[in-house]
Amino acid sequence: MHEWSKVEQLLTDIAQGNTRAFSELYDCTSTKLYGICLRVLEDDASAQEVLQETYMKVWRNAERYQSNGLSPMTWLMTIARNSAIDKRRALMAQPSMSSEDIELIEDHDSPECQVAFAQAKQHIEDCLNSLPPERAEAIKGAYLEGLSYAELAEQCAIPLNTIRTWLRRGLQRLKGCLEQ
Repeated sequence: MHEWSKVEQLLTDIAQGNTRAFSELYDCTSTKLYGICLRVLEDDASAQEVLQETYMKVWRNAERYQSNGLSPMTWLMTIARNSAIDKRRALMAQPSMSSEDIELIEDHDSPECQVAFAQAKQHIEDCLNSLPPERAEAIKGAYLEGLSYAELAEQCAIPLNTIRTWLRRGLQRLKGCLEQ
């Protein structure tokens, strides 16, 4: 049996829930896919994590693979490569921690820090509560929940430019309140 045909058959079997086929697919493709992940991420632990995610995607989406005469390995390698690129972007977006940051985190457990943190948190909540409720919710959605302006506009059923104005003015009021 041609190697491509074997992998195509395994993908067909996986789409039907065959765990033995999944195990066999892993055995015959994991080295190649791990190499792709490692090349993109340049870190063994991250590459192994992405490899696992890749196979979870294969398990969930095996029925989407369509035999079209092209190598099924191309489909698998694309999943692995895209997953590795996504992981690399996520890692690059995370700020790196310095030794000073670690010391600050360790100091956070002191009673003084806990009291200061609680007071600062209360002050922020008081300032948010001084805003009209819909504007406070929009600020929380944008800056605490990570919603985009478009998502907020849709959620609040108002125009996009109105959301931008609410956020800009709300942040100005928060800044003034927090400086007091």
